[in-house]
Amino acid sequence: MQFRKVPKNGDQLSALGFGAMRLATRRGSIDEERATRQIRDAIDSGINYIDTAAPYHGGESERFLGRALSDGYREKVKLATKLPPWSVKTHEDMDRILDIQLKKLETDHIDYYLLHSLEFSHWKRLLELGVLEFLDSAKAAGKIINAGFSFHGDRRTFMEIIDSYDWVFCQIQYNFLDELNQAGTEGLRYAASKNIAVMVMEPLRGGMLAGKLPKEVGQIYSHAKTKRSAAEWALRWVWNHPEVTVVLSGMNNEDHIAENLKTCEDALPGSMTTDELVMIEKVTATYKRLMKVGCTACGYCMPCPFGVNIPQCFFLYNDYHMGGNRLMARGFYGLGLMGSMGKRTDASLCRNCGKCVKACPQKIRIPEELKNVRSTLGGLRTRVMIPFIRLMFSSEVKE
Repeated sequence: MQFRKVPKNGDQLSALGFGAMRLATRRGSIDEERATRQIRDAIDSGINYIDTAAPYHGGESERFLGRALSDGYREKVKLATKLPPWSVKTHEDMDRILDIQLKKLETDHIDYYLLHSLEFSHWKRLLELGVLEFLDSAKAAGKIINAGFSFHGDRRTFMEIIDSYDWVFCQIQYNFLDELNQAGTEGLRYAASKNIAVMVMEPLRGGMLAGKLPKEVGQIYSHAKTKRSAAEWALRWVWNHPEVTVVLSGMNNEDHIAENLKTCEDALPGSMTTDELVMIEKVTATYKRLMKVGCTACGYCMPCPFGVNIPQCFFLYNDYHMGGNRLMARGFYGLGLMGSMGKRTDASLCRNCGKCVKACPQKIRIPEELKNVRSTLGGLRTRVMIPFIRLMFSSEVKE
């Protein structure tokens, strides 16, 4: 196993982390026997970083891990979970939720505790509720050891958050399609320059970069001198960055776990050749040519005066059309449609004011494209998912 150092505390973390958002399931619930075996085998193979969150698997992921990490496995790993901003209405809610999470996870402390899925509105509201004071008191009490945050907003907000607190780590979405999206490469390097460890989520972009590939992409990979799966190429590209500490993979298949473990062994920083990097550039250009909307998520169109999260709408729209997990794209769009993250952010809020068009460096006809987003993702198929989404992102974290 390859290990990478957390600059501020010296922890040696496995470069491959186990994400507990997509655990093995059976008949709609976590397949406890199989998922437990997978996690313990992964730990026995060297993985020492496990990541979960309050809403994963309808609130059952944390409770499952509490059981799966018994028999001495809890002591072998650094455990990460997250404070869900949408469940926080008062300052007191933060302590209440943390105590529930500790109970579910059957532990007296969280090694790496994150503010979940921050973007501009979540961040501002949590600040007003005193979240930084909460983190200080939770650390002083020994309930959490290291404080961090996961992020899904624009780069300007990311920089602001990075500079606001003595974070030990952060978690960003990063892969070769997202160099300019959300925190992006600029955010990755900025965090690293502050000695903040960076955990990477969605290295395969929800499976888009490893599943059924566009024909043109498959042809590019077929000409590589070294034959590797698309998943291995995508993971190696992320690990090639020295600023990356841990790459999280939502693993639920024994073959995939074995492949990722093997890949991690020699996917060292700077290990990719010039020819390999040029090949990935060609793959990236091909994917981007296939994109429906050429949005780079720079955030210049934001904030929308009517509440549309324009970059997120386009991100999900592109994902839907480029071979990503269509059900997941609909699900995340449904979150914005029902306002589960605090307020509605979906494309139907657009009033064609034109402010975003003037601000867009890519000259995208944003209101017209938002109509396409609404037509594709805002229909009946998405709306019937909303009751299930509500169950997952309930307003209160319960024991």
